[in-house]
Amino acid sequence: MAKKKSRKFRFRLLFVFILFCGIIGYLCYNLFANVDKIMNIRKEKINLDNKLSDLKEEENNLNSDIKKLKDPDYVARYAREKYMYSKDGELIIRIPDDE
Repeated sequence: MAKKKSRKFRFRLLFVFILFCGIIGYLCYNLFANVDKIMNIRKEKINLDNKLSDLKEEENNLNSDIKKLKDPDYVARYAREKYMYSKDGELIIRIPDDE
């Protein structure tokens, strides 16, 4: 009878050990999966922060261009340089770049 109780005790102990190992394995798997997700989200955040700073810089440049284009003297000079417009009686001579 003592062998039978010992056998039941060992079986129960083995069952509890296997159950405990299963639970620990499941928790470890979830832990590492979540750590991986956190690392991916941090990388994405860094990329998005860089993109945000680039977009803010571009916004500042565009706002600066808007302010410049409100000035009629700047618009006239820009049109003459870029599109080769000239004032009445003005002659345009194009000098090639050395590049």
